Amino acid sequence: MSWTLGREDDVITEWERSDGYATVRVRERGDGGFVVRLDVMEQAADASTYERERFEARDAALDRAAEWRASFDLD
Repeated sequence: MSWTLGREDDVITEWERSDGYATVRVRERGDGGFVVRLDVMEQAADASTYERERFEARDAALDRAAEWRASFDLD
């Protein structure tokens, strides 16, 4: 299954998996850092998962978001 970009603005970039049961979000914090969040809902075909990591640089946060999208993609 593919991911689509659902939101992109100055603060938040968020992708949603095509089945609607998973999202990956990159959010800029008030202190200039970034938080990446993975949320796979309980109804999803794969296991329910919630992870959150903090990064100082946006590029590092976007790299982690891409890794999660690849890992949690459904074939």
